[in-house]
Amino acid sequence: MSTEHPEEPRPLKILIIAETYPPDINGSAQFARRLAQGMLGRGHEVHVMAPMTSKGKSHTVEKDGVTEHRIRSHRAFTHPYFRLCFPWEVYSEIKRVIDEVHPDVVHSQCHYILGRLGIQEAQRRGIRLVGTNHFIPENIEPFLPFPDWFIRGYRKVSWWDLARQFRRCDVVTAPTQLAVETMVSNGVDDGAVPVSNGIQVGDYELHSGEELHKPNRQTVLFCGRLAVEKNVNELIEAIALIPSEKNVHAEIVGEGEQLDSLVSLAHSLGVAGRIHFRGFLTDEQLRVSYLNADVFCQPGTAELQSLVTLEAMSASTPVVLANARALPHLADEGVNGYLFEPGNAEDLAEKLLLVLDASPEKRRAMGEASHRMMSKHSFEKTLDTFERVYRGEPA
Repeated sequence: MSTEHPEEPRPLKILIIAETYPPDINGSAQFARRLAQGMLGRGHEVHVMAPMTSKGKSHTVEKDGVTEHRIRSHRAFTHPYFRLCFPWEVYSEIKRVIDEVHPDVVHSQCHYILGRLGIQEAQRRGIRLVGTNHFIPENIEPFLPFPDWFIRGYRKVSWWDLARQFRRCDVVTAPTQLAVETMVSNGVDDGAVPVSNGIQVGDYELHSGEELHKPNRQTVLFCGRLAVEKNVNELIEAIALIPSEKNVHAEIVGEGEQLDSLVSLAHSLGVAGRIHFRGFLTDEQLRVSYLNADVFCQPGTAELQSLVTLEAMSASTPVVLANARALPHLADEGVNGYLFEPGNAEDLAEKLLLVLDASPEKRRAMGEASHRMMSKHSFEKTLDTFERVYRGEPA
């Protein structure tokens, strides 16, 4: 009598379309890279279509096992690193890539030029199509040099356009239930699925036998793009309100168009010696920064999930977060941290001190609570979900 074993599902050919991808530094780019590497690790053939990061012709290159199709692009004059692909230049390139790859599924992380053309072409060919939204208009509005009445109109058109593009997809996802609700309230068809960006918790934990060399001061950490909507100025203003004898410093990790103005603000408030701009850090340097921090602060008000906050919590760090968008879901008041009123530096300073003035035992318990909360954001669960979606199974 023979025993039959079910066949293993065949590996997929996956084409991820991303309008921003490393070396860009932002949550959407980092998620696209992690997704590509995660699916590669599960035995799938993974391709990424993304803009070139400089002038030149479209080309294909393999990096760490993932095939990157870099598409001709141009610098956006209003943004320090965002690249624009002109439809009349790239449409034939998009069709060529799809012809060559012949993907089983196209997963678009965007709905602008590459995203919309890729979505339309995949739909035309009957290829399974998944869309993930990391966007809200507030991400772009600070870079538009137009009056308020124009920005209001842009916001409405942006949501209408996003809904129109993602309506073509077989499945639409967003990082949180709140992000899904925001999409639906702005015209996206009901039925989108919340799928966490996920986090490899172990990547941010203390290594066995590792000893930290913490500075002789209390440290508030921020990581992210130094962009208007991140409101890093509020953190600097809060540090200025904390008495200097408490020796509270802020480490600001990241680069962006607001750097010069933030440096000037620190000098004008007399706290330049307590504000440390670290610039770009490697993954290992960033892990150590999370572990050394006494509290992590995210003052941004346009976060659909905030990967850096997930990373900090994975490192067992208490958090103080703006009470805006998806951030309230990551702070259990008094348990792993606190929420502060956006725009209120005094409230931020008070909430930071609630953590920093707590006993070492209380701070340790808050950090452990942060770590426990990350179990539902396992990256393996994220990969499981997208793998099912790619194969046409329920999420």
